[in-house]
Amino acid sequence: MADHKSAEKRIRQTKKRTERNRFYKTRIKNLTRALRESVDAGDKEAAVKALKEVNKNFHSYVNKGILKSNTAARRVSRLAQLVNRLNSDA
Repeated sequence: MADHKSAEKRIRQTKKRTERNRFYKTRIKNLTRALRESVDAGDKEAAVKALKEVNKNFHSYVNKGILKSNTAARRVSRLAQLVNRLNSDA
């Protein structure tokens, strides 16, 4: 157990941050999964809509410090490639 006030504060902060990070990590996975499922189903409209949602959310997470800028850009780029392949196949 913590003996100092600063150590107790660190424990509280860690709990808060862990909870917040878990929320965002799950949110990122769910957004990505929704986009991939719409691409697998061949639904162009849903895929484009999901891509816009992913792009908006990922870049807002960059501003909040959840994701790094290059990570968000890379992930959005790869997902956009999936959607573009769907458009070119049809």
